[in-house]
Amino acid sequence: MTSADRILTVNAGSSSLKLRLLGPGDEVLATRDSAPGDDPEALRAELRTILAAGPEPDAAAHRVVHGGAELDRATLVDAGVEEELERLADLAPLHNPQAIRGMRALVAVAPDLPNVACFDTAFHAGLPAAARTYAVPAGWAAGGVPLRRYGFHGLSHAYAGRRAAELLGASPADLRLVTAHLGAGASLAAVAGGRSVDTTMGFTPLEGLVMATRAGSVDPGLLLWVQRRLGVGPEEMERALDRESGLLALAGTGDMRAIVAAAGQGEERATLALDAYVHRLAAAIAAMAAAMGGLDALVFTGGVGENAPAVRERACASTAFLGVGLDRARNARGAPDTVLSPSDAAVAVVLVAAREDLELARQARALLG
Repeated sequence: MTSADRILTVNAGSSSLKLRLLGPGDEVLATRDSAPGDDPEALRAELRTILAAGPEPDAAAHRVVHGGAELDRATLVDAGVEEELERLADLAPLHNPQAIRGMRALVAVAPDLPNVACFDTAFHAGLPAAARTYAVPAGWAAGGVPLRRYGFHGLSHAYAGRRAAELLGASPADLRLVTAHLGAGASLAAVAGGRSVDTTMGFTPLEGLVMATRAGSVDPGLLLWVQRRLGVGPEEMERALDRESGLLALAGTGDMRAIVAAAGQGEERATLALDAYVHRLAAAIAAMAAAMGGLDALVFTGGVGENAPAVRERACASTAFLGVGLDRARNARGAPDTVLSPSDAAVAVVLVAAREDLELARQARALLG
């Protein structure tokens, strides 16, 4: 047995905690999903429960949304790493603080267990300069954090790209993929030769597609106008763009299943919300393909990507000009880890079940040996 065969993966989200204990062959030995909130003792109790449910892990791997410019690969957690994550907390206020709490809680209940931080931003750390650069005044960089596009959902994009290549019987090095992580948060990545060369999220997870409660990309001039005319301060603006916008603002709910059902009944707000969502999604898929000079496969993953066949069908219809082909019967069945396109499609469509836990474990093992 190597020093890191059994891995406890810790995915502490804004409102949920997902724990998985994976064995040497990535078999799931124990699993626990909960919502402990901000109560430290409740968090420690959840960790004790899963540690008691299976064999002792060799290490823990924590999902961290924002690693900034310095934390660009999986790393062992120490006081310096925690300090840097705290410094970056306001760039991912719904996620980074929860990840830090998860690390500290695990140290409290299992002090000898190595903790590895794995960053969603790391997959995009090598973005070409043209893709990562904002055309803003250089003096703004005095804030101490490089003002660049970081990208997010990297753990999901990395896994989805590799798994799609397996399902297509091809090497990642030979493929140009657009991976579409569509969940409450949503982003695309242009993955060429296994590397991210463009993505839709930027400095924070607010940029890009329409999401459940996030607006996605908005004209900065509109935001300045609202601030001046309505007296909206930065905290209120952040809350509105992060938690009160997106599908929720357009349809009254961020639940895509409810929106698709209501749109099917002709409900006006739901129809507009679905139309706007797909319009932005299709345009972004085309932009990602342009960044790679073409496209070999479109990969759907995440809660919406996996469970909303109507969204997949409409997105594929809107990008048919790129050669995207979809088998409607396969799409309706929606079996996970399946090629959804006909064999003669110029651009394949692949459905991949999101498994960020597998990517967390892979990175932890690679670091620890």
